[in-house]
Amino acid sequence: MFVKYLQNAHKELEILGCDKVGLGILSPKINHFCFLIENIKAPAAHILKQEALACGGDFALPKEAILSQQEHYKGILILTQSQSKPLLKKLKIQPFGLKTLALTIQNHLDNYPQNSQNLRDLQNPQNSKSHKIMGIINATPDSFYTNSRKSGKEAFNKILEMIEEGVDIIDIGGASSRPGSTFIDEKEELKRIAPIAEFIAKESLFQKTIFSIDTYTPKVAQFCLEKGFGMVNDITGFQNPLMQEAVLGYECQCVIMHMQKNPQKMQENPSYDNLFLEIDSFFARQIEVLQTKGIHNIILDVGIGFGKNLQHNCELIRNLRHFKHFGLPLLVGASRKSLINEIAPSKIEERLGGTLAIHLEALRNGADIIRCHDTKEHIQALKVWKELF
Repeated sequence: MFVKYLQNAHKELEILGCDKVGLGILSPKINHFCFLIENIKAPAAHILKQEALACGGDFALPKEAILSQQEHYKGILILTQSQSKPLLKKLKIQPFGLKTLALTIQNHLDNYPQNSQNLRDLQNPQNSKSHKIMGIINATPDSFYTNSRKSGKEAFNKILEMIEEGVDIIDIGGASSRPGSTFIDEKEELKRIAPIAEFIAKESLFQKTIFSIDTYTPKVAQFCLEKGFGMVNDITGFQNPLMQEAVLGYECQCVIMHMQKNPQKMQENPSYDNLFLEIDSFFARQIEVLQTKGIHNIILDVGIGFGKNLQHNCELIRNLRHFKHFGLPLLVGASRKSLINEIAPSKIEERLGGTLAIHLEALRNGADIIRCHDTKEHIQALKVWKELF
């Protein structure tokens, strides 16, 4: 008799020859979900513990919680999708805020794949067509990575090269947002962007791939949308009402990015009372603002390196799937950023390995789009990574 630990049980069930009905029954029993629950009232914590155990799951609490000496506690709820159904049903009739908790957990679960095929997609990225590579072109003289700076014919050639490689999205920016940078005049930004946008329109390149304009300037966004761009990537998260107005009437995707403070001051001792709660609140607010205006094609970017220290950045990558509860695609961009240097001291030109490590982990944790400088290497890494599942 031989025993083998299964890293990917869904794939092994397929190999085993289970029928589709059987897969639908077994898949919800495989995936374990863990939720960190903070500030839960002591009575609610004990009820949750009891009900979770009764359903076959558990709610981990500090050992001193048994004495209820504090009013509130923090714990980790552990359960499978199958166990969640009877547990949430019970919690919805309980006091002490447990009904609200149940609805919140249900929202998270509702935005995870629910049927057997989609559950396999969650485990097996080879089945998923959602992963996209976004290439970077900076029409700027001061972007932090020198090799990303392109203008004129050099920019045109780089665009054609990326299209040939099979890049899904090309993100073009005319204003640097590196730490310490300042907002520039919209005339200067437009001056940098216009020749590239005109080239894209003249050659009808928007028919071959999606073009994104990386801007916080309404006039630049609208100019590029008129030239066939299909995405607006706003580092300020569409907080400017004029940016919201600029995209109205266009069938474009809007990237809401979270940033604490502004590029000039964002890395001056960034701090959060609750990192995930604050980003959640920002996303919820901006999503509502856009949707109220009829804009629903939204992508979320947690803003790696934008007002975050090393610990913040690592926590966001590790727990990226948390933000799936919004039911929207997630974009991650950590290409050659300074967090890599903080982990493994290196020059900007030496950070490709660290970039790939972060981005592959981001994909594993729920990212849909990876924004990067080294598109050829990322496309290769993505293909190899998918084949391993």
